[in-house]
Amino acid sequence: MIKRIFFSMLSLSLLLASCSSDDDSTNQPNMSTLTLNLSGLEALGSDFVYEGWIIVDGSPVSTGTFSSVNFPQDFSVNRAQLNNASMFVLSIEPAVDPDPAPADTKVLAGSFSGDTAAVDASIVGDFSNAAGGFFLRTPTDEMGMNNGNDQYGVWFGTPGMPPVPNFVLPTLPEGWTYEGWVVGDSGPLTTGTFNVFDMADTSAPFSETMQPGPPVPGEDFFLNAPAGETFPLDIRNRTVVISVEPVPDNSPMPFAIKPLVGTAGTETAPTMHSFMPNLSSLPSGSVSR
Repeated sequence: MIKRIFFSMLSLSLLLASCSSDDDSTNQPNMSTLTLNLSGLEALGSDFVYEGWIIVDGSPVSTGTFSSVNFPQDFSVNRAQLNNASMFVLSIEPAVDPDPAPADTKVLAGSFSGDTAAVDASIVGDFSNAAGGFFLRTPTDEMGMNNGNDQYGVWFGTPGMPPVPNFVLPTLPEGWTYEGWVVGDSGPLTTGTFNVFDMADTSAPFSETMQPGPPVPGEDFFLNAPAGETFPLDIRNRTVVISVEPVPDNSPMPFAIKPLVGTAGTETAPTMHSFMPNLSSLPSGSVSR
């Protein structure tokens, strides 16, 4: 009797396993593997994730989200949709996202050629001719006179009365903004975000308040020194960076896309220091199906 029960249960288990295998084999042919092999991306923190999309008949279809920036990574995607996809797009999305559509913060894109798509950051902008300059001066502290402390401020443009912008940078699409940085003693310090080059940026976290800043982005470093920094901050010989940041942005650090990097020399205004293009910072990679 015990043997009969045992063999009955064994037969039932084999039957269920067989049914399960049949179901898997029935469903599996509908799916295919999409492989991402990307470089230059940075971790987004806990509030945001990357999400892949294939464009099928003009409409985006999600291929899944990820947080790790170690590659290659594989994703299971509907076979028919993947075979019909014309391009791949990578976006930055909220970790908790009620909107099923892609966000404006699209980082990478590329069209399929056969089974492979070469993707790059040209969807953000064309930085191939990126250029610009900056000068050291402290206009928010001067009250109409030069106080001999111009080494404590950095401003983006050509010095003059008033300074004029000189960036050669693309207009960014929705979802992105430029941000200036100076590398301090304990890390990068923001000079504020901006989307136009001929007016002050959106914030002045460290500047004095005696005078408004000039009509170009930049910052004086007198007030509210973060931990690990001593103000006023001497900008001479420090690294100065222009990055492209997602909007919204929950990170106090520069994002991966840094099209311009320069080193401040020892001379203050009217000397201008030049940025150098930093195209190696731009994310890129390949997607295969």
